[in-house]
Amino acid sequence: MTHDHDVVLRPTGAQTAAALNPPPGRAGGDLVVETLQGLGATTVFGLPGQHALAMFDALRRSDLSYVGLRMENNAGFAADAYGRVTGEAAPLLLSTGPGALTSLAALQEAAAASAPVVAICSQVPTAGLGGGRRGHLHELRDQQASFRDVVKSVHPVRGQSQIPSAIAAAWESALTAPHGPVWVEIPQDVLSAETALPVVTAVDATPHDLLPRPELTAVAAELLSSAARPVIIAGGGVVRADAAGKLRALAEKLAAPVVTTFGGKGAFPWEHPLSLRSWLEDRHTTDFLEDADVLLVVGSGLGELSSNYHTFAPRGRVIQIEADLGKLESNHPALGIHADARVALAALLETVRERTDPAAAESVRTVLAKVGERIAGQGLETEQRILADVRAALPVDAPSFWDMTILAYWAWSAWPGALHSAQGAGGLGYAFPAAIGAAAADRTRPVLAVSGDGGAMYSIAELATARQYDLPVTWLIVDDGGYGILREYMTDAFGAATGTELVTPDFVALAESFGVPAVRTSVESLRADLAKALAEPGPSVVVLPAVLRMFAPTHR
Repeated sequence: MTHDHDVVLRPTGAQTAAALNPPPGRAGGDLVVETLQGLGATTVFGLPGQHALAMFDALRRSDLSYVGLRMENNAGFAADAYGRVTGEAAPLLLSTGPGALTSLAALQEAAAASAPVVAICSQVPTAGLGGGRRGHLHELRDQQASFRDVVKSVHPVRGQSQIPSAIAAAWESALTAPHGPVWVEIPQDVLSAETALPVVTAVDATPHDLLPRPELTAVAAELLSSAARPVIIAGGGVVRADAAGKLRALAEKLAAPVVTTFGGKGAFPWEHPLSLRSWLEDRHTTDFLEDADVLLVVGSGLGELSSNYHTFAPRGRVIQIEADLGKLESNHPALGIHADARVALAALLETVRERTDPAAAESVRTVLAKVGERIAGQGLETEQRILADVRAALPVDAPSFWDMTILAYWAWSAWPGALHSAQGAGGLGYAFPAAIGAAAADRTRPVLAVSGDGGAMYSIAELATARQYDLPVTWLIVDDGGYGILREYMTDAFGAATGTELVTPDFVALAESFGVPAVRTSVESLRADLAKALAEPGPSVVVLPAVLRMFAPTHR
């Protein structure tokens, strides 16, 4: 029975005829690819494997652009970056067992950074499921179990008719706040068997809105309006929600200083009079945040890095807006508002009363001056020059991707504006494959990747990928002959370093062997050499031999 207000979709005669007579030569893999196209996907990442070949065969009958990387973890990093820069879900096609498991570190980073990745993986044939040991190639007792603690949701498929709905549900999950990676698993025989099902066309997978409770935003608005010293911490949730404009309007209406977390860089203008920038590992910033009588935390869980290694102890009232329910009040008691940052900020913007506080901008200048004085007394002019020269060489609108390396740790605090890094999960090897993913999303502008020599070796094979697809990625490798930050940590803690020194290749010759232009630079010539590499089409490598130091920590 239908009611007058129900919507009933009735196929046209042409649609019915097409459904009754689908084109021949299609398999379950075609249903995967057709569903992705119906969801609006244009680019997929991955690596073929025996059980997944039907999906890859279907790609040649589609309009999807395929970017194949040389290792599954790197394909995951590329998909992660594609999701970050576009805000769209990034399909990642993987094969069973070792191929799937190799992607785990990348999916952990995507989960930590709330990057929307839709991983679609093959499975052993249906007859081998159920925990028995049939001896299939790549067999795992429970492949899904390896991913449940990492991804946002798991969507198993056991028949061809389930494929479109499972992928659509996964897509919706990936794009519903908080964004994140999801897992779809399809047996080999389901993918490879011929199908008589109709061609999948448009697919609806509209993400849910995560709206704040109005009584909570009303209380938050009153607390902020009445505050004497309101301060805002803006995290990655602001960036992912595309809420920077609303954050700025709210900060200006409240005359509230703003500090951005490392994951939230770009959420607030660096040179704004109310910008405390990103010096979260500096005690002067921590003290200032602790002194706020009302602290608004938007899109951050105040984890280890955002809390100056859990030394931050707020004395005032905390209001926390967070889409990830698990992060809400996980570190500090707060007025917790479970919501997407954009809609919550919009609600506050409509209801807070305007404040005037001529002293707010002056207090920001005072804190930044203290931070600058502390850094200036440590003999770190070379590190500051290198970072400034990298920023000067990179076009303003060009994205950058940073590995876990000393220069990146500097950038977290000192880079003026947006960047992307692997600081969510903290694994090595992120920068270059991530830059490949961003370049695949937009080939009209250069992309910068920054790695140390240790992290670079994790993804050196992707030089072949960058060359194969002629992607405009410039890779800056800072070569200090080892795991530089671990060397520093161990020396500080134990008096000597063990296991941190590395034999490294001639990165210039290695890049050139892939057909990628490369140059060995120096601190003095870095700016010019990097700018030249970024201006040239296609991939390039710039190698900087340098041993860098971190600024002194303040959390000990």
